[in-house]
Order: sequence, then C-alpha cells, then structure tokens
Amino acid sequence: MTATTDSRTPTHKPRPLIDLAISILIPSFILMKLSGEHRLGADGALILALAFPLGWGAFELIKYRKFNFIALLGLISVALTGGIGLLKLDTQWLAVKEALIPGLIGIAVLVSTRTRYPLIRTLLFNKTVLNVDKIHDRLQQGGHVEHFETRLMRATYWLSGTFFFSSFMNYVLAKWIVVSPAGTEAFNDELGRMTLLSYPMIAIPSMIMLMTIFYYLWKTIHGLTGLSLEEIMANAGQESQP
Repeated sequence: MTATTDSRTPTHKPRPLIDLAISILIPSFILMKLSGEHRLGADGALILALAFPLGWGAFELIKYRKFNFIALLGLISVALTGGIGLLKLDTQWLAVKEALIPGLIGIAVLVSTRTRYPLIRTLLFNKTVLNVDKIHDRLQQGGHVEHFETRLMRATYWLSGTFFFSSFMNYVLAKWIVVSPAGTEAFNDELGRMTLLSYPMIAIPSMIMLMTIFYYLWKTIHGLTGLSLEEIMANAGQESQP
C-alpha cells in the first residue's frame, strides 16, 4: 500500500535549464522586445512576462502537492512585481521588494535556529539530498551528535548570510538599473535587463556560497562518520537493489 501511494506521488526533479528559461530568459525577452506600443504595450508585455514564472511556480506547487515556503515567496515576489508595474507605483518599491524576499528567508533561517526544525535541514540536510538516517546512526555510534549539531549551526549562520547577500545585491541592482516610471516601455526594458543581470551578479555567487556550505557539511560528515560521498548522498546503494 505504501509503495503504491508513493508511486502515485510525482517526485520533484531539479530542472535548472527549464527553470532558468521560464523564470529569467523568456520573461526578460518579452519585457525587452515586446513592450513597445506597436507590439504588446507596456502592461501587456509585463503581464505576459510575469505569467511564465507565476504559472510555472503554481504548476509545481500543485503538481507535487508539497508546501514549499521559498517557492511560495517566489510566487508572491512575482505578483508584487506585477502590482508595482500595473499600478505604476514608485520604483523605490521595486528595490524594496527585491530586497525583501531573500531578506525574509535569511531572517527565517536565523529564527528557525531557535525552533525544533532549523531551515537548514529543509534546504540542505534533508532526506532528498542526504542519507540522513545512516548519517545520524553513525554519529550516534561515534558519540559525535553534539559536535555535528555545533557544525550544523555554524553552517546555518553562513546560509542566512547567503540570503542577506542576495537581499543587499538585489536592492543595489534594482536601484542602479530600474530608474524609469513604472508602467512604461522603458521600465519594462530596465526590468528585463535587471532580471538578466541578476543571474550572473546574484544567483551564481549565491549558488557558489551554497555549494561551499554543502562542501563544508560533507567534510564535517565525512570526518565524523568516515562515510564516503556515495554513502552520504540520498538513495545510495538503492540502484543495486531489485
């Protein structure tokens, strides 16, 4: 019964190229190339551009039937961008919005350290990424649980710092690039350029920081348990099972 239920629940698999195209490349192209009055117009292009990441995010949330706090914040972020553009609000609000979302995640990561469920376990140290049960068993056998929790807490602070970096850079990028009034073709063009630049200037550095944190966790786990990378990763050894 359990196996049947699990097989009916779609498993989310990372699709970075599709995410990049739908969330960044296609919306940026629409904003920069289709915002003219002789094409879709500023409002039409903005609505179409935001429909891609909004629709994709909603589709994934519904399909995988799993609440995802960060994905939900992403949907809210897209909706707020649309509201700022369509309501023609001051562009200062765009900069605030760009900084707000990653800033809230960074604060949530810090606050979660005071709860029973630190967010780093959801983001990095979870059963879809690592063989958590096996790691925990080895830590208990060696009497290293407390030492590992200290290292995990340190990684949590670094993780929150990654989001605060993203928040600061988002604000700076928005203030630097988006200077035209909302609801204009120039605003859409600048929004498109900001979206494109956010990937090399913010997303890639943040990804490198996350990879560094993950490497730190792997070195810690390997040092305390003696497990190899293959044994540490989730689903290790299951491929050989019938």
